[in-house]
Amino acid sequence: MDWLMNPWPWYVSGSLVGLIMLTLVWLGKTFGFSSNFRTICAALGAGKSCSFFQFNWKAQQWNLLFLLGAVIGGFLAAHVFAADSAPDISVDTSKKLAAMGFTDAGSGYFPAQLFGTFTLKNLLIWSVGGLLIGFGTRYAGGCTSGHAITGLSDLQLPSLLAVIGFFIGGLMMIHMFFPLLF
Repeated sequence: MDWLMNPWPWYVSGSLVGLIMLTLVWLGKTFGFSSNFRTICAALGAGKSCSFFQFNWKAQQWNLLFLLGAVIGGFLAAHVFAADSAPDISVDTSKKLAAMGFTDAGSGYFPAQLFGTFTLKNLLIWSVGGLLIGFGTRYAGGCTSGHAITGLSDLQLPSLLAVIGFFIGGLMMIHMFFPLLF
């Protein structure tokens, strides 16, 4: 069970992702999680009121199975195959987080002080963050998995630009906005 409980080496997981991408390219399929939202809305009849959802959603059923598998896999990883230890973070990061008031840094996969309580501030941050992610996904024409995995595998310049934008946005969030919010 150790091979399930611990992170896999980069060369194993990277090779598996590469094989999956080669298979998808060979089958003429594209991969991305955000497209599942469009597929779900089309399957539920949203195409009757919006032309964006008028497409052959049945051709994307395989991607819905991938989404279901990711949800089931996440549940199993968190509740069945979860190790009792938190990931190691640097001492410098722990000190910076403690200076911001996060005294439980490194004790779990996320600070319970940030996500463990239901407050109006948390609800507002989660809501605004979710809306920004949804808008950004639609505006960029796909999500991080679609651009970083499928788009870069297909050597698409727009995907490279989107991935660079994702990293710049992430760096701006953690270094500029996170200290202002907390």
